[in-house]
Amino acid sequence: MRVLLTGSAGFIGSHLTERLLSDGHTVIGVDNYISGQPANTQLFLDHPRFSFIEADVSTNMPVVQEPLDWVLHFASPASPPHYQQHQIETLMVGAQGTQNALELASRHGAKFMLASTSEVYGDPKVHPQPESYWGHVNPNGLRSCYDEAKRYAEAITFAYHRSRGVDTRVIRIFNTYGPRMRADDGRVVTNLVNQALRGEALTVYGDGSQTRSFQYVTDLIEGIIRLMGVDFHEPVNLGNPDEYTILQFAEVIREAINPQLPVVFEPLPQDDPMQRKPDISRARELLGWAPSKSLHEGLGLTVAAFRQPQTAAPLDHTAGTTLASSTD
Repeated sequence: MRVLLTGSAGFIGSHLTERLLSDGHTVIGVDNYISGQPANTQLFLDHPRFSFIEADVSTNMPVVQEPLDWVLHFASPASPPHYQQHQIETLMVGAQGTQNALELASRHGAKFMLASTSEVYGDPKVHPQPESYWGHVNPNGLRSCYDEAKRYAEAITFAYHRSRGVDTRVIRIFNTYGPRMRADDGRVVTNLVNQALRGEALTVYGDGSQTRSFQYVTDLIEGIIRLMGVDFHEPVNLGNPDEYTILQFAEVIREAINPQLPVVFEPLPQDDPMQRKPDISRARELLGWAPSKSLHEGLGLTVAAFRQPQTAAPLDHTAGTTLASSTD
């Protein structure tokens, strides 16, 4: 297949690029490097089936002459420091960028996939979160530029599907980690791993009782590939239902890197969700998918990559993707 992928230089985008190429497809990557990394593009520039266009899809969606089979819209800052630094750009890529990507798919008769997020559930009052839950989102809080951009992106995706017949898919991605995350990503995995590697105290916000569910990146990529192969248009949660408090997670990292490190507590940021856990019943039934990487295995691979950031070699995406019960 010929696939255009926006956000190809991002953490998830680079892993998806790698998997698509390894499966024999042609990838046209598009990124403006607001949060993507040029090093991720560099990994694939010598590949005969990869090409790259530096562009802002919110204002300048590339014109592609060759036929496209898929448009995968993964462009957006995704960590709180990045989307709070680029609030307008985040809203624009969720709104105008999504519409431009949908228009491109419509013109080519291509299928379209939107990378949405568990943030559409906000600070949820339903736990775990099924796709049928409408969410509990502050529409003008610090996180709203990202939350509401993705909620709008879902709405316009469904509008193009219903009104214009675009063959769409929507994934809702829960907390994902692994190699190639930016060191300044600002999310809990990178913050705690970097602090531990530097020998610093581990920072936990609030009392650490808030929960998250962490999936390793290759598990996410496997779910994306499987969803591309089925005819289904409703949202699909892709995440690991194994749930940890942030304090438990900090202790796992401390034990893995340096058990002597202290933990310090800071005030909880505004609108920080108190609980987050996906209901993946739909993905299990529809795709036969469940995460396979344990938290300890995935963190071991991630820490090893953070110890040697200069070796950003492609991963083996055929390893560790055998389906099993979820053990994040």
